[in-house]
Amino acid sequence: MGWLLRICEECGKYTLKKNSCPYCSGKVRIPHPPKFSPDDKYLKYRVAARKEAAK
Repeated sequence: MGWLLRICEECGKYTLKKNSCPYCSGKVRIPHPPKFSPDDKYLKYRVAARKEAAK
């Protein structure tokens, strides 16, 4: 079973809706971080994406 709780990126309110926020119609995302694994195959890609987004 996947994550049920979502957070709105616009107003910061929590919701169970998967498409959009029922309060402000903003985009929702999963508020939980990904699971940690010492054998992370995609670590270098996430670090590169984070550095690119910070520019």
